[in-house]
Amino acid sequence: MLTRVVDLPTWLLSRANARAQEILQRACAPFELRPVHYRTLAVLDEHGGVSQVEIGRHLDLDRKDVAVALDNLSARQLVRREPDPADGRRNIVNVTDAGRELLPRLEEALAAAQRDVVAPLSGEEGERLVALLRKLQPSAR
Repeated sequence: MLTRVVDLPTWLLSRANARAQEILQRACAPFELRPVHYRTLAVLDEHGGVSQVEIGRHLDLDRKDVAVALDNLSARQLVRREPDPADGRRNIVNVTDAGRELLPRLEEALAAAQRDVVAPLSGEEGERLVALLRKLQPSAR
């Protein structure tokens, strides 16, 4: 280990993120999904039918990444795209019944993953970590 980086916030956040992403990937694997698929389903479940552009805004994703995620979810019949009656140039995306049925099981697995991510911390430390990470979000500036 290069000693000059071990205490740098950027290095520590990067390593913690790598660990968190690995845990998330493992939690999603039994469903043959990735975390972005869950976040996409969550946006659609929470906000109803929205356009691909709106999904990208909610998730801070490029529209190409949204399109790829939706292609995967559509292939699994977890979402459906329909022409927007107000603007035929865009699609409105909705969660299907199969997607709604999957969400609680997926959320249960992801809740366990969240617990695994903060497992090395006490309950109070985990809450403090979340509060501190919120302060580091771009929207907090």
